[in-house]
Amino acid sequence: MSAPDPDCLFCKIVTGDIPAEIVHQTPSVVAFRDVAPQAPTHVLVVPREHQPDAAALASASPTTVADLVTAAQTVAETDGLGGDYRLVFNTGVGAGQTVFHTHLHLLGGRPMTWPPG
Repeated sequence: MSAPDPDCLFCKIVTGDIPAEIVHQTPSVVAFRDVAPQAPTHVLVVPREHQPDAAALASASPTTVADLVTAAQTVAETDGLGGDYRLVFNTGVGAGQTVFHTHLHLLGGRPMTWPPG
C-alpha cells in the first residue's frame, strides 16, 4: 500500500487534514462531494492509498479498483439515482486530470449526453 503524499489534496482529504463532505467510507475508499459539481450528483471516490491514476492503482491494487466502483454504486443508490449514472476516470493532463491521486467521478441526477467532453 502506498503511503499518503503530503502534497496531495486528496490524501489530505482522506486523512481529514482538509475538510470535505464525506458521503461514504470503507477501509479502502473515501467518497466525497465535488466542490465544483458538473451534475446534481457529482461525487469523487478515491482510494485511501495514493496512486497517481487508475492504471497505476489497477497495477498496484486491482481489488481497490473494484472497491471504488462498488462504493460509487452505493452512493448512487443512496442519492436515488437508480441505475442511471456515469462513472469516469480521467488519466493524464490531456484527459482533464488535475489531481494526480486516482479518483472516480460519479455523475448523475440529469440526462448525460454522449459523447462526453
